Amino acid sequence: MIKTIAAIGLPVDEALEIRKNRIAPENSVDDMKRISIVTGIHGDELEGQYVCFELQRRIEQHRECLTGIVDIYPAMNPLGIDSITRGIPAFDLDMNRLFPGDIDGSMMEYVVARIMEDVAGSDCVFDIHASNIYLTEIPQIRINELHQDTLVPLAEKSNVDLIWVHGASTVLESTFAYSLNNIGTPVLVVEMGVGMRITKEYGDQMVDGIFHLMKEMGIWNGDANPVRKPIISRNPEDVSYLNASVGGVFIPAVQHGAKLRKGEMIGRIVDPLCGKVLDEVQAPEDGMLFTIRDYPVVVEGSLMGRLLKKEVCGYE
Repeated sequence: MIKTIAAIGLPVDEALEIRKNRIAPENSVDDMKRISIVTGIHGDELEGQYVCFELQRRIEQHRECLTGIVDIYPAMNPLGIDSITRGIPAFDLDMNRLFPGDIDGSMMEYVVARIMEDVAGSDCVFDIHASNIYLTEIPQIRINELHQDTLVPLAEKSNVDLIWVHGASTVLESTFAYSLNNIGTPVLVVEMGVGMRITKEYGDQMVDGIFHLMKEMGIWNGDANPVRKPIISRNPEDVSYLNASVGGVFIPAVQHGAKLRKGEMIGRIVDPLCGKVLDEVQAPEDGMLFTIRDYPVVVEGSLMGRLLKKEVCGYE
């Protein structure tokens, strides 16, 4: 059942509408468990669009196995998605800096307040993001350390490669996830893939994880694929950041997710005018490359990748 949860008028007889699709068993009752899939808060992050489609497709194949409620919100920022804009076009606002909103506030404060009202009370929420257009990320869940006791057990069942627990000081209180976690609605923030693209492999992995968690929660009694055991990083020192020492064009030499040895080459920064190699980006230590530069043009200081230390990854 498709429902409009917030609507406001726009110029030229247009309207901004935030809609969801509720999928429920035929004989639903009030106390059923509910899972919510939220994506499209940033209009240039499209990885979640495939997840929403594929999740519904699989549910409809075996609708009789659904024993709880699945709420799907594919486009929290429909204007941004339509214009391939991270924020809300015309308003020059990042929607993920407006929560929890104000029902009596400005236009967009009202919209995010209505979103909060509708999603609040879910037994679990997946807030699905992609990286920006510059970087590719392996499927991971990022968690505020203040809520790790509740969220890490859920994240471990969600088929991601990495659970990255952040310090509270690095998390903005005006985000969708923080605002809901703060009132007791558990939200898992998923980061995967790259901006403005869809990585089907990652989307399928995420859908498998959602079904697995739905089965654990009693929302699904059909088949669910087994999930991988994620790496859990709780220490900021677990991660090495690789930054460009010079501007140029980055040519990667390894695959995303590669397990590297110290000194192994990740890629070269080249000068296409002179045909010279300006720098070689090397692994500063043994570890797994969980972020890699996707957009080739770099300037001094550009983030080239992130490396998770070998002792955290647990590989030989």
